[in-house]
Amino acid sequence: MSSYDIKQQHQDLYGPKPGNFTLVDVPPLGFLMIDGHGDPNTAPAYREAVEALFSTSYAVRSVARATLARVHTVGPLEGLWSAVDLDTFRTRDKAAWDWTMMIVQPEWVTADLVADGLAAARRKRLPALAHLRFESFTEGRSAQILHVGPYDAEAPTIDRLHREFLPTHGLVPVGRHHEIYLSDPRRTEPARLRTVLRQPVSTARDGARGHDVTMLDLGATSSASREARGSQVPR
Repeated sequence: MSSYDIKQQHQDLYGPKPGNFTLVDVPPLGFLMIDGHGDPNTAPAYREAVEALFSTSYAVRSVARATLARVHTVGPLEGLWSAVDLDTFRTRDKAAWDWTMMIVQPEWVTADLVADGLAAARRKRLPALAHLRFESFTEGRSAQILHVGPYDAEAPTIDRLHREFLPTHGLVPVGRHHEIYLSDPRRTEPARLRTVLRQPVSTARDGARGHDVTMLDLGATSSASREARGSQVPR
């Protein structure tokens, strides 16, 4: 029985190269999602969200294998980041940050399948399960790049995206900053961590419709992500 891996099936979305930005068209994808607010390094809600997302994703995989005879690799943790006041990212006021943590699901995963997986995950009595939802998420045209290195070192690449690549190509950001965490921080040295940095865009003449304020430095999420994934991702 072969295993479906979205990173292999959508290498254009999950396997960009480091060094240069690329433009991709991201189709609608189904995600398990949990919204939150606050410092990802200290907010209990952040850790609880990550734990609930992985527990449910593995439960959904088990249900899919039992009922559909289909096997898939659980997708990587992903995060959308924004804030009402962009300056909070410069001042590092992490308590003001908004986040949506999420894990992509294969196209054959339905709401009914998720409901069955969620019922199984509830046996663990995880508090964030009450806030988990399954929905389609569409980003469309996006600029992205692979960042290799510590999370704390992402800022220059993100700054180059907003100050150089987007203006040069007549583009403006139109959605939340998106990060895809490809590496397991429990087994990967900080210098070798691989993170996809993605920003939905539109042409400048269309304006920044629906623009969410994007963060310019996401490095402080590193310790929270490392701890949450290291202790709560079932293998």
